[in-house]
Amino acid sequence: MLEIRKKLEEEITALEYELRNELPREILRARAHGDLSENAEYHAAKERQGMVNARLGQLQKRLSELSMIDTTKIPHDRVGLGSRVVVLDMKKEEKFTYYLVTSEEADAPTGRISTGSPIGRSLLGKEVGDTVKLQAPGGAKELEILELQTIHELTK
Repeated sequence: MLEIRKKLEEEITALEYELRNELPREILRARAHGDLSENAEYHAAKERQGMVNARLGQLQKRLSELSMIDTTKIPHDRVGLGSRVVVLDMKKEEKFTYYLVTSEEADAPTGRISTGSPIGRSLLGKEVGDTVKLQAPGGAKELEILELQTIHELTK
């Protein structure tokens, strides 16, 4: 999670620089061209300013949410954020390994799934031997949990 925080902080820093330094210069330059009602440069800079402000708000909110995650409250014997889970897809009779991560880290092709995804949500709180049924974008799935390593075991 330190990696995510760092990434968010870097983007926040870059956006704050743009908002406080680059955009005000662009707006001043565009104002110098005269009539603002027909000034495309001015409107584009103001629109970008609004988008940067909105994105900055989202990132700051997400950073705040991440700082409130208490890893001591993540169970040691059940699936939670940071867990590595090996499941058996009972319909396909195939094993899959999933890592439950935050939405920023999610990368389905590499098995890194968000705790907010259909599979991630269905696995949360389960333990080895449990079977979960879920509706995923690809259709109904039934997964049996074969192996589990929690964030506590993986960060030792």
